[in-house]
Amino acid sequence: MILPIIAYGSPVLKRKAVDIPTNYEDLDGLIKNMWETMYEANGVGLAAPQVGLSLRLFVIDASPFGEDDELSTEEKTLLSGFKKVFINPQIIEESGEEWPFNEGCLSIPDIREDVKRKDRLVIKYQNSKGEELTEIYTGLAARVIQHEYDHIEGVLFTDKLSPLKKRMLKGKLTAISKGNISVDYKMKFPLQSKKR
Repeated sequence: MILPIIAYGSPVLKRKAVDIPTNYEDLDGLIKNMWETMYEANGVGLAAPQVGLSLRLFVIDASPFGEDDELSTEEKTLLSGFKKVFINPQIIEESGEEWPFNEGCLSIPDIREDVKRKDRLVIKYQNSKGEELTEIYTGLAARVIQHEYDHIEGVLFTDKLSPLKKRMLKGKLTAISKGNISVDYKMKFPLQSKKR
């Protein structure tokens, strides 16, 4: 089932998410719905807060980056098969050089900005089978994880921009929260007038 993506301005996007209990009802169904929702919106990642649930869960399928001619052959190979579910993740360490990359977000359509993030991370999480894993990621894979991880921490990529850049985007962000934007996927806008 395709769920509506929660737009910028909704309180759930600014809340630190809680761990998913082991007895969470129909977790597999939620994950399936998140995959469907993400693919319908042509995204590469989707976190539970983006579908209105303050839970520490996100899904990533970075295979579209495997087509990017600007990436090295090694990185394209890694990303073309990078499809994972992260349940109750915890970033243990971030290290390496900070580097800028142009990011966007399904909850903030039509805005893309350069965001600096560290090059390497170590993350502990459970997969969809309930197995606990600790893994190291670098480059674009690390960045996609960091972006989705920020969502479960109540942080948006726009929070990482300079005060000047944020002021310049204020009108666009307000328009998004009011639903004064055209998108080709299902969204829920926090400040949209009920009269429409």
